[in-house]
Amino acid sequence: MLTEVRCPTCRRSTPWAGNPYRPFCSSRCKWADLGQWASDGYRIPGASTEGEGHEPEADDGPDATSPHGHPPDRRR
Repeated sequence: MLTEVRCPTCRRSTPWAGNPYRPFCSSRCKWADLGQWASDGYRIPGASTEGEGHEPEADDGPDATSPHGHPPDRRR
């Protein structure tokens, strides 16, 4: 029995076994999919996080202690 899958790009039926481009049907579809990822064409639904940076906490200053509770090493 020959297993066939649908190409995620063009939806054509393509064999799984012996296909060097799997799960795609061709090099063209493989590169088209990579282009979508590279250009942010695929997105996960949800609130945008662009523009959100690290908010400094009270312990982020120069006198903060390490995560282990020790003062920073100032010998440098």
